[in-house]
Amino acid sequence: MSTTKPNPADLDFSGVTWEKSPFSGGSDNCVEFGVVGTLVAVRDSKRPEQTPLVYTRDEIKAMILGAKAGAFDHLV
Repeated sequence: MSTTKPNPADLDFSGVTWEKSPFSGGSDNCVEFGVVGTLVAVRDSKRPEQTPLVYTRDEIKAMILGAKAGAFDHLV
C-alpha cells in the first residue's frame, strides 16, 4: 500500500522536541529525530534551520531494525 506523505515544507516543526542519539557525544555532528503528527522527522543537527526530512513510522522502524541487524555496519 502506498502512503502519500505531506511535503515537509508544508509542516510546522516549531513544536517538535528533537532528540539526538546518546552515542553522538553531545556534539552537533549527528542527526536528530522528532515526531510531527504521525510522522517522524529527521534533521541535521548542524543545520537545524533547514527543512527536515519526514518518514512514516514503518519506514523508521525498517531502518532501525536494519541498523540493529547490522545492515549498515559497512558505513561506519
